[in-house]
Amino acid sequence: MDFQLRGKTAVVTGGSRGIGRAIALTLAHQGVNVAICGRTKSNLEQTVADLKDTGVQAWGFQADVSRMEDIQDFVANVTKTTESLDILVNNAVTSTSAPFDQLTDDEFRYHMDVKLMAYIRMARLVLPHLQKQTVGRIVNIAGMTARIVAPLRISNGVANAGVANFTKQFANYAAPFNVTVNCIHPGYTATERVTQLFESEAKQSGEDVKTVIAKRTKEIPIGRLVQPEDIAATALFFCSPMANMVTGQCIAVDGGSGQAVAY
Repeated sequence: MDFQLRGKTAVVTGGSRGIGRAIALTLAHQGVNVAICGRTKSNLEQTVADLKDTGVQAWGFQADVSRMEDIQDFVANVTKTTESLDILVNNAVTSTSAPFDQLTDDEFRYHMDVKLMAYIRMARLVLPHLQKQTVGRIVNIAGMTARIVAPLRISNGVANAGVANFTKQFANYAAPFNVTVNCIHPGYTATERVTQLFESEAKQSGEDVKTVIAKRTKEIPIGRLVQPEDIAATALFFCSPMANMVTGQCIAVDGGSGQAVAY
């Protein structure tokens, strides 16, 4: 299916592995040139090579998005490399698994910097470039802890809820420039990060990892973990002309595991 995106350029933070990598590859298969950032050079190099194999242009830049300077350098390098920017996917992520009384101010602050502030800073820097295009797209990835209570992931929930609120606020601001802003809440997704989360939960509960995975999978009505490609498919929809009139929305891709009624 042709999503009418060929020749456009996307920026994907945290794009070298997991959900970000899946989104980058899905866009590339639609003919979108992709610039990604990440912290690990080897992951960046492999993903850029895989992106180029689809026939598009691709670039990878090392960056720690918790640092404003790195974000500025990343956007500056991308804009020097490509003539236009059409799509921003904010996907960078960190995760903390600990009871509230064990979370320090520094851990909360770091989570805010990597998730919420990085998304705000990227949106601020990229918006002027998106405004130059006929249409622009911003897609924010914010975990399901934005909607649910997760006792061992309180800082995740605070950061993700902030991203959800920012999505709506910024969508209204960007709408006059024909830039849409939407958010995806992934459920338990089969990535390295979620595997580490399950391992942390197993350590806290004294169970083995297989038991934790089985319990979490049982909570998903569809009966399996979300795949990164499931998230990427929704991101592709938001980036396409099919979503021209969709903005300020947060949608869960969770296999039905979320119990909240969201309007």
